[in-house]
Amino acid sequence: MEFIASYKLRKILVSKNKIELAENFLEIIEESLLNVKDRNITIALSGGSTPKDLFQIIAKDYSAKLDWNRVNFFWGDERCVSPNNDESNYKMVNESLLKPLNIAEENIFRIKGEVNPDEEKNNYQKLIAEKVYLENNIPCFDIMLLGMGEDGHTASIFPNQIELFNSNNYCEVAVHPDSDQKRITLTGRVLNNSKVIIFLVTGKSKSSVVAEILKKSDESKKYPASLVKNENGKLIWLLDKDSASLL
Repeated sequence: MEFIASYKLRKILVSKNKIELAENFLEIIEESLLNVKDRNITIALSGGSTPKDLFQIIAKDYSAKLDWNRVNFFWGDERCVSPNNDESNYKMVNESLLKPLNIAEENIFRIKGEVNPDEEKNNYQKLIAEKVYLENNIPCFDIMLLGMGEDGHTASIFPNQIELFNSNNYCEVAVHPDSDQKRITLTGRVLNNSKVIIFLVTGKSKSSVVAEILKKSDESKKYPASLVKNENGKLIWLLDKDSASLL
């Protein structure tokens, strides 16, 4: 692991391979488990190929490292599809991580993509308000795992709908700019209230956006990912060498 720099409360860690990425992620979970004694910790997960690889490595090689019964799993966003659909973020996480680790059903709190989007948006807002520790009267996840697209989107907040980030609601219904597929996403109100926010980003194709955001260029303001801030906790960028190549 190579430590590049801290930008205020942002920490940038560059891993040499996917195994090291997984180990870095596990260290953050382990630290949260040590810091929280009186309840389960809460983690909001993201979809995508990079998290899938990460989850598969953890399930295969690190299943015994942590007390997974003390982790409650949520999602930062979900496509409005059934849980059996190959596009479902829940399905990916379930098959690559939750089932192999034998996570109990009572520890899993998925966004129901098969339900009417406006209805499920309200349902999930109520769910996280009830099940997630509150700080400043807002759900406060112990760990928020985020990805970032080549267009700078995060969760399911896209550049053409960047106003959703500043919504007063905990959740919103977003629309993918190309496919018009509806998605349910957490908003910046919840994302930025997390104890630890992790951006997991890999690949050369994202290196320019990573550099613009971390160097705070004027161009970066158009990217929803640039709005993610954590003034009260930690913001960690877990990168590979390709995505960090322009830093």
